[in-house]
Amino acid sequence: MIVKMKFINISGPRNDIDRVTDRYLSKYEIQLESALSELKTVDNLRPFVEANPYRDALSQAEQFVGYLEDADKVTPDEKSTLNEMFELVRNISEEYQNLQDKKGKLQADIDDMRSRQQVIAPFRPLDFDLQDVLSFRFIAYRFGKLPLEYYHRMQKYLDDNLNAIFIEGEHDDSFVYGAYFVSPGESVRIDTIFRSLHFERISFDKEYHGTPSAAYLKLEREIGKTTSRMEEVEAEVTALLNKHAPQLVATRNRLEELANNFDVRKMAARMGESQDDSYILCGWMSEDDIEKFQEESKDDENIFIMVEDDRESYFGTPPTKLKNPKLFKPFEMYVQMYGLPAHDEMDPTMLVGLTYSFIFGAMFGDVGHGLLLFLGGGLLYLKKKIPLAGIISCAGVFSTIFGFLFGSIFGFEDIIEPLWLRPIEHMTTLPFIGKLNTVFVVSVAFGMGVILFAMILHIVMAAKNHDVGSTWFDSNGVAGLVFYGAIVTTIVLFMTGHSVPAAWVMVIMFVLPLLLILFKEPLTKAITKSSEKMEESKVMFLVQGIFELVEVLLSYFSNTISFVRIGAFAISHAAMMEVVLQLSGAEQGSPNWIVVVLGNLFVCAFEGLIVGIQVLRLEYYELFSRFYKGSGRAFTPYSNKRGKTKKAAAKH
Repeated sequence: MIVKMKFINISGPRNDIDRVTDRYLSKYEIQLESALSELKTVDNLRPFVEANPYRDALSQAEQFVGYLEDADKVTPDEKSTLNEMFELVRNISEEYQNLQDKKGKLQADIDDMRSRQQVIAPFRPLDFDLQDVLSFRFIAYRFGKLPLEYYHRMQKYLDDNLNAIFIEGEHDDSFVYGAYFVSPGESVRIDTIFRSLHFERISFDKEYHGTPSAAYLKLEREIGKTTSRMEEVEAEVTALLNKHAPQLVATRNRLEELANNFDVRKMAARMGESQDDSYILCGWMSEDDIEKFQEESKDDENIFIMVEDDRESYFGTPPTKLKNPKLFKPFEMYVQMYGLPAHDEMDPTMLVGLTYSFIFGAMFGDVGHGLLLFLGGGLLYLKKKIPLAGIISCAGVFSTIFGFLFGSIFGFEDIIEPLWLRPIEHMTTLPFIGKLNTVFVVSVAFGMGVILFAMILHIVMAAKNHDVGSTWFDSNGVAGLVFYGAIVTTIVLFMTGHSVPAAWVMVIMFVLPLLLILFKEPLTKAITKSSEKMEESKVMFLVQGIFELVEVLLSYFSNTISFVRIGAFAISHAAMMEVVLQLSGAEQGSPNWIVVVLGNLFVCAFEGLIVGIQVLRLEYYELFSRFYKGSGRAFTPYSNKRGKTKKAAAKH
């Protein structure tokens, strides 16, 4: 059902808006509308331009709570005052920043040592003290790397009495690392030769001690010590946050409430220009909540509530809030997928719940599979509150019922006797048609009944909205109901061997409704006394109307035949399970139970998915399209209640 809404105005002293929001609006659901936009006829309205004083502290509190390992399991300590909460956030922010600065410095030291390690690493095979070499005065030295393709050429120069010594370090895929030594007098010439060989110099500072290998290991030890100090700082951060976890969670919760309360000003307006001016809030609230709100605030002198009666003339259409029994609550998902009902429409949730479950059960009738769907969907819905799981569970009940009617349990049809018939075997003899599967006949008959029922709903809704044309002359109105009802009656009488109505009766029942549908537009204008003229000529109107009438007739036929899929899937389910049992060797009396189990699971999942989609198609195209528009807008109430805080992915 659709909850009845009313438009209300709430006003009071400007400095009291936070108290009203925190005390009342957080308790009762209200969809706030912009007061400046809605109350255009009220003079001297101005927006609030104040900055939210809670956002910065809230952002920091959310950051700290996000760093906690199990924030959702922390019991909030709500004893602190607001000033104490701000002080807590400020103190923790200072301590946290100091620790982060310390971590940043340690990380910079590690990066510097890693960089120095990368410089010295390729020279680890060199077995001499770096400080000794770096102190040479009478021997020139150069550390660097040589492209691999020039390495052999360099060796040839050395063999040709080049006055230099080259000591190799490590090799990689592209370079040979090492150092060459030369007398100072030859250094210019030797440097020129090595530069021609693309030798790249690498400079060492004097902080390296011992051999390159020893210097590398020393840096590695220093990195380990610094990393340990970083871990100690991280432990301090964790201890700091864990120590104040209950206060932080409570602070985050309360600041979020206050920040959301303050943001209500975005939808409010100020009246007056003095410091003691007033605020005004407006929005939609259910009638029940308005009564409770007024009762609770009747002795509050600082709040004035006014309920608007002529809501549609000045404030547009109300939003839609659905309220259905728990059993049908999951089916609201399908209604929302199509479109929420407007306030002047009916809520089709319960109708969808009944028809969807019934049709699903008829198409997927099996005791075993139905129980699996019922239990699996029910447990998932109770645990996760997933609407689709609830729908599956309800559909499973009807699958179980039809399983008993069809005598099928996990595909076996020799365990229980059918209470009605076996879909794949039972046949019905019809005049001029011969033998036809019974479930096909019943499916079409059921479809006719659904279409007639949808037409009645259309007429009721159109009459409620005082739409003369849709009520009387629409293809789903009275004219369409009479025409389609006459066809259904004639078919039923003929198929059951009864005499059909006289020819003149059939002419009236068939021809007259079609003429009314054809001339829907001029008849509606005549009854409503509309002065609007037709845009096209009479000839074009007739041509267009005849084509539309043919389309209507074809839609009646196609919509009716569409329900054959109910019987088709009932038969296909039995046929698929026969294949599974044949593959398992059940006909020989010794089935392979692994094949039986896997086959049942496959059929239950695969066919269940397809049947679910096909039933939804019948709901939308054969039922909803006849009486339901789904033009409503969702009711989105203000709420200052905290949602679940996501855990921070980043490490502190």
